[in-house]
Amino acid sequence: MTRSTLRWTWFAGLALACFTLSGTSFADDAPKKKEPHSAIKPVPRDGNWMKRHEKFVSIAEKGGVELLFLGDSITDAWGGEGHGNGPGAKIFTEEFLPMKAANFGIGGDRTQHVLWRLQNGELKNIQPKVVMLMIGTNNSNGKDNTAEEIADGVKLIVEELKKNSSKTKVLLLGIFPRGAKPNPQREKLAAVNAIISKLDDGGKTVKYLDIGSKFLEADGTLTKEVMPDFLHLSPKGYRIWADAVKSEITALLGK
Repeated sequence: MTRSTLRWTWFAGLALACFTLSGTSFADDAPKKKEPHSAIKPVPRDGNWMKRHEKFVSIAEKGGVELLFLGDSITDAWGGEGHGNGPGAKIFTEEFLPMKAANFGIGGDRTQHVLWRLQNGELKNIQPKVVMLMIGTNNSNGKDNTAEEIADGVKLIVEELKKNSSKTKVLLLGIFPRGAKPNPQREKLAAVNAIISKLDDGGKTVKYLDIGSKFLEADGTLTKEVMPDFLHLSPKGYRIWADAVKSEITALLGK
């Protein structure tokens, strides 16, 4: 091998090494893809939950639903077909049932559970004119999800509803305050609400409404008269809720 050949081989090897090191550096500096978090992964639950889901599917299959309540235990307690006689049942029967309402709230649900339900039959054969949605308080427990992650879950649910029917209008409620006094969990929920409020497009497809302050005293506390366990509503609490949303629902229904 000649001296010029050796020199060429040495330079080629050096260039390759530099390229390899440079490529490694670029790869290390590249942003890593964010893994999907629990709030956006549709999953079912165990126990009696599946029976309740199947009941809602059967209600959907019959059709005729123009107003849909969707959420967790706070929505669940409105009552209606497939529910017990909760503290909101009387108001639901008298004021919302005539609007062809159905209640698809299940206690303990998180965003990922509602997402699974919608993707597995609960929208079959129905295209509600209005869906009143409030979900996410259970995701806020401990360090299970950040405010941003909870908001991601809510956004996907809204997208699923819009995908099912372009005619459906979503009345998206801010998550209600919880706890007797202002606390970190309330702050997390307020952060969620600040994000999801941006989904409001003037009521064209989404109308955001935050009625949480209506449950609070002037000093920011909750009373047992409104929320006996500082999370779930009393009959008085459901009266406050109904009065705060009924005119919005009527307007969105076009009645």
